[in-house]
Amino acid sequence: MFSMINRAPGRRLLQPARRRTQLLFLAVATALFASATLVASAATTDGVATGTTTGAAARTTTGATARTTTGAAAGVRPTIVLVHGGWADSSGWDAEITTLTELGYTVVPIANPLRGLSSDSDYVRARLEQISGPIVLVGHSYGGAVITNAARGMSNVRALVYVAAFSLAEGESLATVLPADRYTGSHLDVTKLDVVPVPNPAAPSGRDVDLYIKPAYFRDIFAGDVSPHEAMLEAATQRPFANTAFTEPSGAPAWSTIPSWDLISLDDHAISPAGQMFMAERMHAHITAVHSAHDIMISHPTAVDQIILRAVAATN
Repeated sequence: MFSMINRAPGRRLLQPARRRTQLLFLAVATALFASATLVASAATTDGVATGTTTGAAARTTTGATARTTTGAAAGVRPTIVLVHGGWADSSGWDAEITTLTELGYTVVPIANPLRGLSSDSDYVRARLEQISGPIVLVGHSYGGAVITNAARGMSNVRALVYVAAFSLAEGESLATVLPADRYTGSHLDVTKLDVVPVPNPAAPSGRDVDLYIKPAYFRDIFAGDVSPHEAMLEAATQRPFANTAFTEPSGAPAWSTIPSWDLISLDDHAISPAGQMFMAERMHAHITAVHSAHDIMISHPTAVDQIILRAVAATN
């Protein structure tokens, strides 16, 4: 399944009238996605035209159709869990938290430690184990690699949503999955990073380096759709991202047994858009693409809300 959205960059906070319009649109969209397998629709929200075309899902994983339709028990809304990626924190989800909460969903943002893939996944999994009922699990960027491991074997995680994210196969790491000579578009390289030696219990030797995107390059790599001031704030508040998180290989992927949705950021300079498409197609995800920079949950929150609600609809 593939669809394409073209929309102007969003904003973190909307005026009340625009919020009501957005919430109405999303509520109607949820009902449409829940009642139809094939949808061809066009809508206008906040003065921005959007087009969506979906075809039959190209899922080949055994039992995927049954898992998609089983979903949550009728009338039970899933908890939506949001996992941020590298250099970020949960405040990046502010717009989505606001909208989804106003629509009546329980939303749980999890602070991703950014220390190492296995330890971060264990941390997220421990939080998931405290949630009863169905879960729709969402990951941005490195958060996608984390949910791929954290959801493994968890029967109440009914859908995985990847948002400009890594979806690794077993044995892959962020450092190895997308060779730069094959998957172009990323502007991220070691010359654009500040490197700080630190202790890290998640690292094999107990020592590691934390990585930061240099402020001069942050907007180009991470936040190209927002204002220079907003990009400056994102750069100034970025959290340290341990090198172990980049290099540690993934375990068996949860997406091999749990239906997945993938929102691809076509103007991304952090993760190659072609690489995102490769990973999405490999896991037979329901794919949507939007012209967005890497911080898509900040610059295009409505597109993120839409794909989450599609996954939610499929759990019922």
